[in-house]
Amino acid sequence: MVWKPHATVAAVIERDHKFLVVEELIAGRKLYNQPAGHLDPDESLIDAVIRETREETAWSFTPDAVTGIYLWKHPDNGETFLRVAFCGSCNDHDPDQALDAGILRACWKTRDELLSLRTQWRSPMLMSCIDDYLAGKRYPLDMLANISS
Repeated sequence: MVWKPHATVAAVIERDHKFLVVEELIAGRKLYNQPAGHLDPDESLIDAVIRETREETAWSFTPDAVTGIYLWKHPDNGETFLRVAFCGSCNDHDPDQALDAGILRACWKTRDELLSLRTQWRSPMLMSCIDDYLAGKRYPLDMLANISS
């Protein structure tokens, strides 16, 4: 059997010292995460994070940099996630847009507010991404290459 981690993307967006996060319902629990999701077939990482942010928050996201690449193994089910996190800005909010299934709402939270919700994080990657962003970690988008045949 070949091991295959889930390839995912996430958006770190800060405005007025608050971060855009989503409240989502997972197995009956309300959890918090960045706008994030799986890479679709034939999709670039940048296109994926723009799409996922729009679908989960109704905000249009413009990535500026990569803040980190994270590998995390879920302690309960053993699934592994490979996340590429981007930072950037958002605009063009559509309050009438329906959000992805399972997303309760998009909201803005400070780092301290998120720390107080630690038991409701979808994964520890939530704070790792924010802390790397706050530490100034920025890698150019052109480090990502899409190789076609």
